[in-house]
Amino acid sequence: MKRQWAVPAHLALLVLILAEPSAAQPGPGGGPQPAGRERVVELAHQVTVLAAIDSLPKQLKGFYKTHRTEMPSLALEPEFPVRGPERRFLVDRLLPFPFRELPHSEAEIRARFGDKAEGIGRLPWLVQESYARLVDAMKAGDKDKILAESDVLAGLVVDLHSPLNLTENFDGQKTGQHGLWVRVVEKLPQALGKDLKASPDAANYLDNPKEYVFSIMAETYVWVDNVLYLEDLARRGKAAYGDPYFEDLGRRVGPILRERVSRAAEYAGSYWYTAWTVAGRPELK
Repeated sequence: MKRQWAVPAHLALLVLILAEPSAAQPGPGGGPQPAGRERVVELAHQVTVLAAIDSLPKQLKGFYKTHRTEMPSLALEPEFPVRGPERRFLVDRLLPFPFRELPHSEAEIRARFGDKAEGIGRLPWLVQESYARLVDAMKAGDKDKILAESDVLAGLVVDLHSPLNLTENFDGQKTGQHGLWVRVVEKLPQALGKDLKASPDAANYLDNPKEYVFSIMAETYVWVDNVLYLEDLARRGKAAYGDPYFEDLGRRVGPILRERVSRAAEYAGSYWYTAWTVAGRPELK
């Protein structure tokens, strides 16, 4: 039976303290966040990190469990990278699903699609670059860098498992669902709170970690239409985006979110485990 991870009580409390409701939305390109947005506690990130730790083999799990509060997202005063346009990949601007002809390098994408590729984001390559830095940190045995980069990588893997990060309609601007990204990606996890749980499979070795980002992307994208449709249903008959809306959204989209977080935890743990293996399985303390 899979073990379920929910956010611990002290972290859930921080949501009430730090997460300030805001009507502000990302700009058309998903640009810099308005003042105050950085203070939102990202529960999906935290739950993913905790579950990823539990997914690891015992040789590696002990290290992360011992030092988990030293990871930025799990610290007493948690910190998260500011989300910007690079932490998306609007792949459907380039090609229709299943993206079989999508080049897997940025240079090839620019060469093939030109201006069409401007502003689509760098999420797959951010994952690859973070993984490479984690391998280097593992080889050096640098505890602080291992913990910090593991946390960064987990957050990027969470982003890669969020369907709205992969579509040009990420904010519902094409379907009359303006503000969709904040409601689904940021506020829904907060609304679910302790009900946001992850049940990942065990971490495993990734034989080609660079290519896995594109497999994950295709696996995630299939949920885009479901999220759009279910969010539209949750809005019907409601005058505002208050508790009734989020209760309905939680019933409809919550199961998708929990499934995506569970998969993100499995892959985050797998990237950590693969980096450690590639680095020669150093003894970490």
